[in-house]
Amino acid sequence: MEEVTKKYAVVTGANKGIGFGTCKLLASKGITVILTARDEKRGLEAVEELKEHGLSHNVVFHPLDVADLDSIAVLAEFIKTQFGKLDILVNNAGISGFEADSGTGNIIAAALQSDQPSRSKLMTIQTPQFGEKCLETNYYGAKRMCEALLPLLQLSDSPRIVNVSSVGGMLKFVSNEWAKAILSDVENLTEEKVDQVLNEYMKDFKEGSLEAKGWPTFLSAYSVSKAAMSAYTRILAKRNPHFCINCVHPGYVKTDITFNSGILTIEEGAESVVKLALLPNGGPSGLFFLEMEESEF
Repeated sequence: MEEVTKKYAVVTGANKGIGFGTCKLLASKGITVILTARDEKRGLEAVEELKEHGLSHNVVFHPLDVADLDSIAVLAEFIKTQFGKLDILVNNAGISGFEADSGTGNIIAAALQSDQPSRSKLMTIQTPQFGEKCLETNYYGAKRMCEALLPLLQLSDSPRIVNVSSVGGMLKFVSNEWAKAILSDVENLTEEKVDQVLNEYMKDFKEGSLEAKGWPTFLSAYSVSKAAMSAYTRILAKRNPHFCINCVHPGYVKTDITFNSGILTIEEGAESVVKLALLPNGGPSGLFFLEMEESEF
């Protein structure tokens, strides 16, 4: 009977931050967690740290680069062989979309805490090259994970997908009316339309016309990637009505992406992610949550 009720979860980008906190909390509830990370050394160190908390029987490490299709395929085969199904997928892996030294980090940390971020300073550290890499990881990486692991999730009696998003990806921060209209049209939303928005965004980025065209300029690619992830969450939920598929802004958490300027601990940030990962059957799906509360996209 124990084998029948056993649950298995994958968390991406899990060697630190919210991903690590999510693994810790899921494992503490008796769920077997596959902790994944690009860096094998850091991933194994994270598992060792969890073992110190008495969670050694519930956590295994597997290397994963969400930007690499082969890496995802190897993980999927591992899960299929070792566990035969998957119950929970948490798409947490993400990058900021810029490269920062400590000085730049201080500027961003200050801007994150301000109602009026200094756009002129921040625009200088964002490049189209970093922007493309950000979209490739944050949006397309999460999408690839869903596509590869859907067959295993379909074998679960309570499949859950949680996409870790951001308040920065909310459509109210996108002044580009064309993009906003596409991403908010739930009935007609398709993956092709999301791709169309991202292609137009990158074209404008390369032309240096982000601000003129109404795209976010503060943490630009990061925000757009999260808006796309939220749109994909709706598409996927509509296509898989027996799943619970949601996205969540876990709060302003002390992590590397916020340069540890957040107000929530990693454990507090992980709570809203885990709540959605453990929704009862028939729970909400296709929604965006600000921490524990349902919100507009």
